Amino acid sequence: MFRAFLRNLLSGPVAPQLRRFVVVGAVASVVQTALLWTFVEHGGLDYLLGALLAIELTIVFQYVLNDAWTFRATRNVGRVSYLVGLLKTNVVRGSAIPLQLGVLYVLVTWRSIPYLVANAGAIGLTGLYRYVLDARWTWGR
Repeated sequence: MFRAFLRNLLSGPVAPQLRRFVVVGAVASVVQTALLWTFVEHGGLDYLLGALLAIELTIVFQYVLNDAWTFRATRNVGRVSYLVGLLKTNVVRGSAIPLQLGVLYVLVTWRSIPYLVANAGAIGLTGLYRYVLDARWTWGR
C-alpha cells in the first residue's frame, strides 16, 4: 500500500504537480536559509525569531510561485480569489510554523546541529504536510 502511494507520487497523475511543488520549495528553502542567516548573523536576532521572520517572508514568495506554476490549472484568478488563496496558504503554512520551529529547536538544542543545517531538516520534515494541505485547500476545487 505504501509502495503504491509512493509510486503514484512519482509517476501518477499528481507527480508533475508534486515535482513543481518540490522545486518551488527548494528555491524557497534557499531564500529562507539566506534570510535566516542574514537575520541571525547581521541582524543579531535569535535563530528562532529569525526563522519565524524568514518563514513568513517565504510563505508569500512560495504562494506567488506556486499559484503561477505548480497549481496553474487551478490558480487563483482575480484579486479577491488571489488574496483569499494567499490567506489560505498563510493558514496552512502558519499551522506548520510551530512544527518547523519545534523541529529546529530540537535539532539545535538537543542534537547540537548548526541552526542552518537544522533549518533545512525542519523544512524537509514539514514539506509533505504543507503540500497536502495546500493542494487540497488552498488550490483545491
